[in-house]
Amino acid sequence: MSHNHCENRPVSVVSVPASVILSRVDWTRLEAEHHARADALTAGHRERALRGETHPVWDFLFTYYSYKPSVMRKWHPGAGVALADAGGTDRADMRWYVTQSDGTSRLGVSSFRELRGTGVQHVASLLRATTTRAGRFDCFGMHEWAMVYRQDEHRHPVPLRLGQAGTDAVVEAADLKCTHYDAYRFFTPAAAPRNATTPTRQLQLIMEQPGCLHAGMDLYKWALKLGPVVSGDILLDAFELACDIRLLDMQASPYDITAWGYDAVPVETAAGKAEYVRQQREFAVRGEAIRGALIAAVTTFEEMT
Repeated sequence: MSHNHCENRPVSVVSVPASVILSRVDWTRLEAEHHARADALTAGHRERALRGETHPVWDFLFTYYSYKPSVMRKWHPGAGVALADAGGTDRADMRWYVTQSDGTSRLGVSSFRELRGTGVQHVASLLRATTTRAGRFDCFGMHEWAMVYRQDEHRHPVPLRLGQAGTDAVVEAADLKCTHYDAYRFFTPAAAPRNATTPTRQLQLIMEQPGCLHAGMDLYKWALKLGPVVSGDILLDAFELACDIRLLDMQASPYDITAWGYDAVPVETAAGKAEYVRQQREFAVRGEAIRGALIAAVTTFEEMT
């Protein structure tokens, strides 16, 4: 089964190096390729929205993160990359960009740093801290189960595979080891005390670890928050990773999503746990590369004057 059923997936655009000037031919081609790739990745969501339909797997990427497809469609070359002959184009008027007397356009570092610098540093600190830790692969996706533990009303209008009593029994037999605050905060009141730790927003810098599925999914959010500091290809790579992680997250959840064409990864069994960890490790490797690219982009931005 293909990991990403959410949208079509075009070939990734090759990153351009920092500290270069792209010719108008090159940057307009990269921008067009980015638009086409972003459009393909979001086509399913946009078509469902027009029909007034919802999807229990993929809508999360646009509702929880609250970014419209149009935001992801915006192409940025990334910090340190200038665009030649941009005068008179839409690029010259785009927010955060400044056009020089020679017609080149680039990120206006001083204005962006003044208004967004604190946010950039927060994201950078979290990304850098996460890279210092080894990934943990022993949670087996129990966070989604803890979010419905002993609760009749659930976040998703989807039936439970094992029913409420069966779901509760799995949670009670498991060791809850969630390290991600934005997953833990949705635990039911009965489930929260069962977790090995108590993640908080204040502890996120010292608890975030690269094996966590939600930390990998959040790379998409961090790429968007970094905005023009990050090149378009890195952003879309992060979104693709978020799509793949989201699918496993729901396949390993207590929800029955077979009606939408997806088999379960039954983490209440030994075989299901093994499959979850196998994919989790693959996502951690992909996440490490994207996290490194985001850190490199921020480092370039920090060195710019």
